[in-house]
Amino acid sequence: MEWHPVLTTVWVVLEYVIKFVALGTVPENRRPSSSTAWLLLIFLLPVVGLPLYVFLGSPWVHGKRYQQQLEANAAVNEFASGMPDVPAGARPSPQLSSVLRMNRKLTGLPCVTGEVIALHTDSAQTYAAMARVIDTARHHVHVEFYIQSWDEVTDVFYAALARAAARGVTVRLLVDHLGSRKYPGWKDFGRRLSEAGIQWRLMMPLLPHKRRFRRPDLRNHRKVLAVDGERAFIGSHNIIDPTYRLRSNLRAGRTWADLSVEVTGDIVVEAETVFAMDWFFESGEVLQVQDALPGTPDVNELLSRRPSVGTPAPQPGRPDAVVNAMQLVPSGPGYPTEPNRRMFVSLIENATRRVSITSPYFIPDEALLAAMTTAAYRGVDVELFVGKESDHLIVNHAQRSYYGALLAAGVRIYRYPAPTVLHAKYLTVDGAVGVIGSANMDFRSFALNYEMMLLSFGGDLDALLRDNDAYYRQVSTELTAEEWAKEPWWRRYVDNVCRLVSAVL
Repeated sequence: MEWHPVLTTVWVVLEYVIKFVALGTVPENRRPSSSTAWLLLIFLLPVVGLPLYVFLGSPWVHGKRYQQQLEANAAVNEFASGMPDVPAGARPSPQLSSVLRMNRKLTGLPCVTGEVIALHTDSAQTYAAMARVIDTARHHVHVEFYIQSWDEVTDVFYAALARAAARGVTVRLLVDHLGSRKYPGWKDFGRRLSEAGIQWRLMMPLLPHKRRFRRPDLRNHRKVLAVDGERAFIGSHNIIDPTYRLRSNLRAGRTWADLSVEVTGDIVVEAETVFAMDWFFESGEVLQVQDALPGTPDVNELLSRRPSVGTPAPQPGRPDAVVNAMQLVPSGPGYPTEPNRRMFVSLIENATRRVSITSPYFIPDEALLAAMTTAAYRGVDVELFVGKESDHLIVNHAQRSYYGALLAAGVRIYRYPAPTVLHAKYLTVDGAVGVIGSANMDFRSFALNYEMMLLSFGGDLDALLRDNDAYYRQVSTELTAEEWAKEPWWRRYVDNVCRLVSAVL
């Protein structure tokens, strides 16, 4: 018997079975662009495409991690039970009220109150501000950042953590394993933390030899510092030298431009709650953050409450203390409903005057792209701030592939000058709502990464973010439709190929 024809026949039959099964299973609960990209890969290269899909195809967590997420969600719902959707004195519009209700239904966290202490941009100054707050800690310090490195620029931050641990303050630290391990100093990072008395855990570790292995494409991208349930920093900063200590960045003069907000008030307890969930996932330890938020006082009572930490001098153009209604919106592989994406789309769809988006990695799905272009066609002033160059080649080309449709609809695109990497992530709507945090406007941040965004209205955060927009607008170059029409065909070809690839990554 000759085996060659038999094996060929078996392979052909198996290939058609794979394609037939994929055709009916891949599109389930998946956006069309992602389904098309996966099917194309499986149809053209089944030997490569099928294993990749089995390993990376689902954006959601399963098994023990999924059960832990269900337990955490139940704890959050119990934690916030009995609390109103918005605090007393808050006056959201009917459209915004519906978004706040949706956010709570998807995450369990209601809208509470908080005050903005400052917006922080410069990395070194941000770490120094964090250190000053850590030095006031009496009970605990919770640190959760995607990328961390104990270097000359960040030493002020980690030295403050060490001082806190030395005086008996409990310091807990979470760091993403894959996000940080490629940077200089990683081999000694854990040892230095342990010697300083800091309790630390790896997020989403890749340690198969220790029977701790998470999918490499699912990462924890959150960035938050919370101290004593009283102060928190939320935004886009990682804890690392703004050059990321890479030779290629140093040669190119490349640094990262970030934006984080320092807040106080009840919103900090929600930040502590999200940290407690992630700490539970990685350590198995249940933290008793607080049985409930410290009430929901009205605006006048909140104005009389002052932070326990010395407040810096008022920033120009803002009162000394302005109460904001705030809601924390976590998302990630444990949230199949994609809370952040739904919030972004809903806010843009409800906009009537202006939408301003800042995102370093902008690869919108169909819903987000339609919301932005439709808003522009409705007469809403829509503007997008992106970096002129990205540190990710595929992302850089993929996001360029959307510029034509955006410009045709009337969206104004501002490109932050290279070699700086614009890394801030925020959104403002109608001079009334501001959203800031760790999520980019791309599929990875919607589904594959654990993210956290802070929504605020009725106070001064939106105005501060719009002031930052004015600065970005001043230093950036606007991309016009005429200029874009002169792009060479081969570059657009590369853009479109990368757009297809990004739907799989």
